[in-house]
Amino acid sequence: MLKIDIYTDGSCINNPGPGGCAAIAIIINKKLVFHSGYYYTTNNRMELMAVILPLNFFLNYRNNILLLNIFTDSNYLYSGINNWIYFWKNNHWRNTNNKSIKNIDLWIKIYNLIFFFKKKIKWHLIKGHVGNFYNEKCDKIAFFSAKNPSLRDLPLPY
Repeated sequence: MLKIDIYTDGSCINNPGPGGCAAIAIIINKKLVFHSGYYYTTNNRMELMAVILPLNFFLNYRNNILLLNIFTDSNYLYSGINNWIYFWKNNHWRNTNNKSIKNIDLWIKIYNLIFFFKKKIKWHLIKGHVGNFYNEKCDKIAFFSAKNPSLRDLPLPY
């Protein structure tokens, strides 16, 4: 059974504008990098996509996973997961004002992914830009992806 640490970050130039997302998964001594760029998006969408990419990849391996530690510097993602997502789902993806939530398509994807992992995910909110090596690396890769949105990759060795 594997314990995997996943660091994530999103980036957007002129929010909204070109954007990129990145995640680094650390499995024992190996690292996988996930990243993607988009021509027109928002920073919040990129923060969500940074989580979706590795979760999608590890979905096929979920029976071999003991724990996924997910580290994010996004209050939007962290609060959405820990405070709102189950309310939104039960309220037909509407907020307390009965309006459709923003980024509904990505929140539904995240909900479905975390459902498949059951209780194997632990979320961690970290401060961005304070010297956390993997957070800083994700930030650089996400920014690179935002500047080069045509360069989309599957996981790569770190």
